[in-house]
Amino acid sequence: MIQSTNGNTRSNIKTGDSVFIITKADQKSGKFTKGIVKDILTKSPTHPYGIKVRLTSGEVGRVKEI
Repeated sequence: MIQSTNGNTRSNIKTGDSVFIITKADQKSGKFTKGIVKDILTKSPTHPYGIKVRLTSGEVGRVKEI
């Protein structure tokens, strides 16, 4: 079963999850990048723009969908 959840809550995101992020460079275009979570960078339990993560590819962005 595929779970579709927004990325504003840290407890919803685990290392190894497949997610869609938006990088800083793509914020204006709205282009999402798909990848696997390597590190969770946001320390607070929630964030209004999405939890910031690093993907296994090295890209950093805010989670928009899990």
